[in-house]
Formats: sequence, structure tokens, C-alpha cells
Amino acid sequence: MNGYLLPMRHRIGLVVYSGFELLDAAGPASVFSKANDVLRREGRTPFYAAAMISPAGGLVTSSSGATVQTHAIARRAPTSVDTLLIAGGEEAGVRAAIADPALRRWVPRCAVSCTRLGSVCSGAFVLAALGLLHGRSVATHWNASAQLRDMYPTVHVDDDALYVVDGKTWTSAGVTTGIDMALAMVSHDVGSAVAGDVAKQLVLYARRPGYQSQFSALLRAQSQADNPFADLVAWIQANLDRPLDVAALATYSGLAERTFYRQFVAAMHETPARFVETLRLDAARVLLAQTLSIKAIAARVGLSPTSRFAEAFERRFGLSPTVFRTMHARL
Repeated sequence: MNGYLLPMRHRIGLVVYSGFELLDAAGPASVFSKANDVLRREGRTPFYAAAMISPAGGLVTSSSGATVQTHAIARRAPTSVDTLLIAGGEEAGVRAAIADPALRRWVPRCAVSCTRLGSVCSGAFVLAALGLLHGRSVATHWNASAQLRDMYPTVHVDDDALYVVDGKTWTSAGVTTGIDMALAMVSHDVGSAVAGDVAKQLVLYARRPGYQSQFSALLRAQSQADNPFADLVAWIQANLDRPLDVAALATYSGLAERTFYRQFVAAMHETPARFVETLRLDAARVLLAQTLSIKAIAARVGLSPTSRFAEAFERRFGLSPTVFRTMHARL
């Protein structure tokens, strides 16, 4: 969008149904609302007009028991939506939504005229059931990706991505990743600076790019309640620029090197060197979406000089940091 001129509001329809996941809809809605707030503060015209839509309208109960007020699909013209997002939810709710005659008529018609079509989490099953994801690359919650692939073989499911953009189709892995995807939409529509300000307002740790893994090495370690190295993992993450060989890690853990190595491999199912490199390269992928130089990124993640960084990155991901940055330039 040239100069991010905003001649008219962008109308967003968030489709919900009984048993939907509240954050799947409320997360993106909050992002678009905050974007409007940022634009107002900058003296610019608010860009987004978001509405919750459901098959019957009225109050709709989410899987958490909270209710939201919605507009009935029948009272919204399919052409009145620019971005259509289908929230995910409990399996029974998703199945009921797919079977609803009003939704089955309205969503495909809206998909033809809207400029952006998407889903959050298991909302992808609704789009797939209506034939709207044929041949598309998509994301959904890691726990449902195999089922989506089995049920709809013509849909290309990315098991790992936080969100995937394929043409005008945007799909996310679910729950908090709907926020990441909505921020990417804001960046695309009104500028990266606005999206960054929205992320600050929402007190997010970072804006996560779509290619980032649903399960980072750090999250896997933190999710193991009995992991004896949880504190060590957090320390590694905060000190990626320092030497992190076995001697340093063993010293932090208060163990002899051989004992540390044996216990770490048993707990983490990989060597300390491999684990540290994974954390470093995960951090590097996020930093490559920023304006830091390759040299600065290599230093920040402890992989200096740049030749060492480039070699490790290409060995792991099959392309150089520079090519990766070009391919995944921030929207």
C-alpha cells in the first residue's frame, strides 16, 4: 500500500459458533482494535472495522463459558467483509459449524469476494470442509495437523509453522498464534511500525514470524515439569552470546562434566552442543526479521564469526542467512 494511505475502513468478519475458542477470536480482534488506537494517536484514520459473526447471531458461548454478542450471518452480505477469519474450537462445535446450512452457504460466497480469507487453529477444518483450502499450504494446531492432512489430502499442512500465508489465504496454528497472524496482517496493511506499537501495547515478548516453530526447543524444555535442567535452559537462552561449552554448562549446573553430559542427554534426548546450537539458530531466525546486520546477529547468538554462523545456519536450514532474510522479509 503506497505510503500506507487509508482511503476506507477494512471490514473484518470473525466467524464464531457455540464451543469456539475465545482467544482465537478475541486475540485478533484486540490486535485490530489496538491498531486503530495507534492510528488515532498518530492523527490517522482508524482502518479496521471488526465484527463477530455467527450462524444465528446473538449471544454465543465459547468453550471457556464466556459469551460474546454476534451478528447473524443472514444479516451480513457476503460482500460486506474484506477479511474473513474462522475461529477454531471444540471438535463438536467445529462439526456443528461445518454442518450448519447458513454457514455452508454464506462462507463460500464471502470467500469469493473477500480480499483475505483465513482461520485460526481448527477453523481450518471449516474452510477445508467447504473446499476452500484445496491445494493450499496451511497451518493448524500441532495436535490436529495429522487429522487435517488425513481428512483433506489435497491440503498441504505445515506441521510446525505458527501461521502460513498462501495467496490470500492466511491460516494460523491456533490460540496465541492468531495474535501473531493478526499482527502480520496489520504490518501488511498499515505498516510494521504500527504492528510493533500494537505488540508493545499488548505486552508481547516479541512479534513472532510465521515460520517460527510451534514448539521451540525452549518451550519443550519448559514443558517438562520434571526436567532437572529447566533453570539451565533459561540461563542458556539469556546468555547465547557467551561461550556455552560443556565445561561452562556443567559448572552452572554444579556437576562434573561427564556426569552433566550423561544426565543432560538422558533428560533432553540430544547433546548439549546440539541443543545450544538449536537455541542459537532459533534466536537468529527471529533476529533476521529485524534490521540487524548478519555480523551483529552472529555475535548476539554466539556464532561469530559470520562464516561460522552462515555454515551452521545453512547446515540446519538448507539456505544462507541472507537468502533466508530475503525469503522471509517481514510483511
